[in-house]
Amino acid sequence: MPFLTTKGRALARAITCALGASACAAHATDAPDSPPPRTTNLHEVRVSATRHGTDVDPDMPAAVETITPAKLKRLNIVNTEDALKYLPAFGIRKRFVGDENATFSVRGTSNQQSARGLVYLDGLLLSNLLGNNWANPPRWSMAFADNLAGIDVIYGAYSALYPGNSIGATVVMTTRMPETLEVTGDVQAFTQHVHTYGVDRDYGGSKQSATIGDRSGRFAFLIGVSHLQSNGQPLVYAVQNRSAIPGTGRPVTGAIEDTGANGVPREVLGINAEGQEATSQDEAHLRATYDLTPELTAAATVGYWKQDLSHRTDTFLRDANGQPVWSGPVSIDGRQYTLPANFFAPGTRQSRNYLYGVSLGTHRESGWNVEGNVSYFDMDRNRDRTANAVTYDGTGLLTAGDGSRWRTLDLRASHTPDSIGPNTHTVSFGYHYDGYRLDNATYALANWRNGDAGALTASNGGSTQTQALYVQDAWQLAERWRLVTGARYEQWRAFDGTRATATASTGYPQRKETHTSPKVSLAYAATDSLTLRLSGARAYRFPTVNELFQGTFNGISLVNNNPNLKPENDLSRELSAEWYRANGVARFTLFRSDTRNTLFSQTDTTVFPNVTSVQNVDLVRTRGAEASYDGTGVFLPWLDLSANAAYTQATTVRDSRFPAAEGKQFYRIPRWRANAVATMHASEAVAVTLAARYSGRQYNTLDHSDINPDTFGGASDFLTFDAKLGWTVSPHVELSVGVDNLTNRRYYVYYPYPSRTWLAEAKFRL
Repeated sequence: MPFLTTKGRALARAITCALGASACAAHATDAPDSPPPRTTNLHEVRVSATRHGTDVDPDMPAAVETITPAKLKRLNIVNTEDALKYLPAFGIRKRFVGDENATFSVRGTSNQQSARGLVYLDGLLLSNLLGNNWANPPRWSMAFADNLAGIDVIYGAYSALYPGNSIGATVVMTTRMPETLEVTGDVQAFTQHVHTYGVDRDYGGSKQSATIGDRSGRFAFLIGVSHLQSNGQPLVYAVQNRSAIPGTGRPVTGAIEDTGANGVPREVLGINAEGQEATSQDEAHLRATYDLTPELTAAATVGYWKQDLSHRTDTFLRDANGQPVWSGPVSIDGRQYTLPANFFAPGTRQSRNYLYGVSLGTHRESGWNVEGNVSYFDMDRNRDRTANAVTYDGTGLLTAGDGSRWRTLDLRASHTPDSIGPNTHTVSFGYHYDGYRLDNATYALANWRNGDAGALTASNGGSTQTQALYVQDAWQLAERWRLVTGARYEQWRAFDGTRATATASTGYPQRKETHTSPKVSLAYAATDSLTLRLSGARAYRFPTVNELFQGTFNGISLVNNNPNLKPENDLSRELSAEWYRANGVARFTLFRSDTRNTLFSQTDTTVFPNVTSVQNVDLVRTRGAEASYDGTGVFLPWLDLSANAAYTQATTVRDSRFPAAEGKQFYRIPRWRANAVATMHASEAVAVTLAARYSGRQYNTLDHSDINPDTFGGASDFLTFDAKLGWTVSPHVELSVGVDNLTNRRYYVYYPYPSRTWLAEAKFRL
């Protein structure tokens, strides 16, 4: 089966150069699950978009990639976000198995711009749009990968059906509901060996999950539970730039000489800050549906995710007696250093999240359809405890975000004619509401590990709200021409913003803005197997609560935040060519995006003293191209192949507050990305998958001052290889072994990413 069964893909640049699209087609044979041949009727795009029961509109005026359940089982997947790592122009920020901060990068959007991507599960929003950075990832854990009917990824904000947060991409996941009794069990284990910066040991963990589902007449349900225990590799190393001061402190040994990302010599003294994360996670998911009539279905969803995490630290330093040294003045090779009391301070995090959702909708093939989705995501507990020094139960600080939340309401109606022909229209229109509330506070702790909250030291919070009306019309102009137009009207508010310390507080006045985002796309069926599409769209991405109201308070005035930030204003264009064959599908896309007022944290060097905060970058321009190919029976009947390559030139054109960034490639967006996945079917029961991922040079700074990429704090280019052997022992048992990063490539995207990781899995089905 194809790895990415899509509405259209292009032959990957590397495959095109080596083989050519015609050669692939000439040597390929039909496969039972190959995409159906295309006709000149452009509305037949509905076939590939909906055949696995996903929620994507069949008239989507953008590039769409679809991942089927058959291919999910051939990949090394422990966490749901693993399913996306081979997509064109995609990068997943997953630092270790169980990393809760797994954001994604796509085209001209970096993994620090989390609010420029949307993730839905059955129409319910999983994206955390309270902020716009690594600390606000989608809540992937609310979805079980094995329970998905498919994953659709929509590139760009070309559809009026989605808000401006879709500038990067929109991920639509759909749950597969059972038709008969299903009981499953899944056991996974994984391990890696780390040998770097004075660390030489194994890190790993395991995951156990189980599901049960059934259908009785009109009622169907699916319940899943999961437990993950994971020890990630060390993420943050304690470093200090090499001192020029003669040493007078306590002589110590164990420091490791190194050169920082900025090219400055430094000493690596141990593991601190986030350190080495040990996490325990529990998940539960319930979805129930009831067919009120053959054409009207109601559904309810409840999700639960709980985490207990420890930030483990360690010092490499030893005194003359061989005892560890954690703080104070020290002398290293005759140079003086002073380590703060909290330099190696440990910490913990406790999180507990709930998702509630209700939906009601019709599912007619033609005529009128209506649907409604209501969701509520509650961050019931979100607490970080940090010690003030290296002690088991001394004083510390509690940072609590309990009660932060978001809620959404979507109402949509659509009309599809009985038959698609010249001068027919498929119309969709609807209403959207979302509301976000952020509540953050820090308290002193007498006992950092278990103590109750003491005196308030600081707090911040606020709310945003967006209401939108939209309409989209897919007009079949003629047999080979189809025009999709739309517009989205949005009214955004920010209110109840506050900042406080123990002795002072301030509030912000309410803000309100309205914007209209037009969309247009024209598709032409040049032949029965070739479709061309030109799309354009404007989109506005409004500031998040965190961007507006997060900052510091010195008792007199607010610094480091700006409640008057402008929304991002994006104008995107895309030209695609899509080829369809009985055994494969290919896409080539050119894209360009001009984003004004890009929201990003940077240092304003035009004022003194310099201020680092979220600011509006005047203009960032993205230009690029994607090529991808996906086929079954390529060259040989038993070989399936997917390959893609993407070139992205994302340039900071104007940045009046940080001129040194102008003309530079934007933060953490590589020029080149490429992926290849090949599955060889040794028999009906055995399949071997080999995969490769390449990412070019990235930068962790806007001005490219990180000149040394292959070190902690740098951003490496990398080429990694993955493999998996799967064996279907019987209809009830599946076994597999796999490896990620087969060649043990040591690479960094600020943090050190995983070493060679071995995985083993056993699945049981009743």
